[in-house]
Amino acid sequence: MMNWGENTKTSVLFVCMGNICRSPTAEAVFRQQVKTAGFEKAIYIDSAGTHDYHVGQPPDERAQKAAGRRGYDTKELRARQVHEKDFEVFHYILAMDRANLAVLERECPPQYSHKLGLLMQYSERFSKGVEEVPDPYFGGSQGFEHVLNMVEEAGRGLLNRICNEK
Repeated sequence: MMNWGENTKTSVLFVCMGNICRSPTAEAVFRQQVKTAGFEKAIYIDSAGTHDYHVGQPPDERAQKAAGRRGYDTKELRARQVHEKDFEVFHYILAMDRANLAVLERECPPQYSHKLGLLMQYSERFSKGVEEVPDPYFGGSQGFEHVLNMVEEAGRGLLNRICNEK
């Protein structure tokens, strides 16, 4: 978790329901994209869930395998629930879908609501009518591959946005 006094970095929090499939995948992908671009000291990245179903657990094994095949490391990640303080300290709080965005909007203090959004708003390739990263939990391995495609694309757009703000 972020050191609460660390305000000099741009900070990004990816959010899904249980923090074991989509948001840790987005965290791992974006972390690698940021590192490749040479900005790992300027951008802090984390993920969380709106629900406490899996707190302390590693990402879903299928998500880990799919990410690993593309060179992303998720093994050290552990699920956590969104904390009240997250709304204050993170610059970007990006939900994977509208249902989790709605939960965040209910819990977020009004002065921080401008930080909330959907990850896919940063995607150019998937932007035509695609606002949500689908939950692959109840599907097969192709769902995890599709999530990776989506978060890779949106991550590139997000990184461009952050770099253009600096």
